[in-house]
Amino acid sequence: MRALSSLRWKIALTTTLVCCTVAAALGIAVHNVVARQVVGEVRKEVDRELEHALGHYEYGTAHGDVHAALDPPGLPAPLRELVAHGRTGSMVGTYQGKPVMWGAGPADQQALAVWIPYESTRTRLRDLDTAILLSSALAAGVVALAGLFLANRISRRLTTTAAVARRISAGDLDARVGFPADRDADADADGTRRSRDEVRDVARALDSMAASLQERLEAEKRFTADVAHELRTPLTGSLAAAALLPEGRPKEMIEDRLRALHLLTEDLLEISRLDAGVERADLARVELGRAVRRAVAGSRLAAEVRVVRDAVVLTDRRRLDRILTNLLVNAHKHGRPPVEVTVEGPVVVIHDHGSGYPAELVEQGPQRFRTGDPGRGRGHGLGLTIAVGQAAVLDIALGFANAPDGGALTTLRLPVGRLPEGS
Repeated sequence: MRALSSLRWKIALTTTLVCCTVAAALGIAVHNVVARQVVGEVRKEVDRELEHALGHYEYGTAHGDVHAALDPPGLPAPLRELVAHGRTGSMVGTYQGKPVMWGAGPADQQALAVWIPYESTRTRLRDLDTAILLSSALAAGVVALAGLFLANRISRRLTTTAAVARRISAGDLDARVGFPADRDADADADGTRRSRDEVRDVARALDSMAASLQERLEAEKRFTADVAHELRTPLTGSLAAAALLPEGRPKEMIEDRLRALHLLTEDLLEISRLDAGVERADLARVELGRAVRRAVAGSRLAAEVRVVRDAVVLTDRRRLDRILTNLLVNAHKHGRPPVEVTVEGPVVVIHDHGSGYPAELVEQGPQRFRTGDPGRGRGHGLGLTIAVGQAAVLDIALGFANAPDGGALTTLRLPVGRLPEGS
């Protein structure tokens, strides 16, 4: 049923239905015209025979035709009534089980009737109806195939355009529909070429939108990288200069703010490298349970690690530490303890007991500098964005959800590495 609801089948079925309707109307019209003409010829013939029979009867001469008689037993009742009123007429009926065309007229208070065979005429009409039906079926089939071909061509191009749109929405800004230019395009008054193909217009608009969006995002990435790079040197000098200040509360405050700004600059530079796609992972086989314990210990954040089932995974331990540290920092900053880290095979789950992730984060993923819903007290900065970027480098599936009993759930699914020989 889903296939029949697609655009190609709708167009094909609509075209076929219209063709069948037109063919039926034309068939009925042709049948009526030809049938009226054929039956009219037979009526003229039976009228001539009746006129001759009445003339012979009036002059008392023999008609000499076996197809004429007074009040024959097979004469239809409507003709008898018509003759009883002094009129003549003709109609199709049967005589001795065979179809005939009757003609009857008054003759001395009786009905003088003639009849001629009608079987050949009926056969001609049946042959005509058969020809009309076959022609209509053939025309409907040809039109249906042509409609299906055209609909399939349109549907295929729309499907391609929709697939490219989905790729763009998923982050692949290099995706393009790339339909060839229309040679039959018209030119507007301002010189702009206007295509006659609406599907091509949609595809070109999508390509133009993707190119414009890509240019803006590239400009944003360059701006972020340039700002972070330009801030890095003066911040390093400022930190060195702050170390020369006299000990005291002012020095601590200045160093604290400078370190925070320096960390933000490093995060921006890391995001710029991830966006540029220049990061390359140094993959190795790692025991996941031990790596998670080390990462949690290195973060110096309180978290309960539970290894249900260990696994050997293929990953970059330094980048994995970075991902886990950022997730733990986010859990402590925006959630509430206890923070639980569970390792089950190649899957790591981090569960805090705060208010959970905002709905837009669960649906759309982390966004830079978004602080979340102030009413729920849950947000995120660059940490989750960096975690997502590093996870993409390591081919780790990173998912964000909320636990049924409350709190945020972050799930990492790592690629499994084969165990070394002899292990």
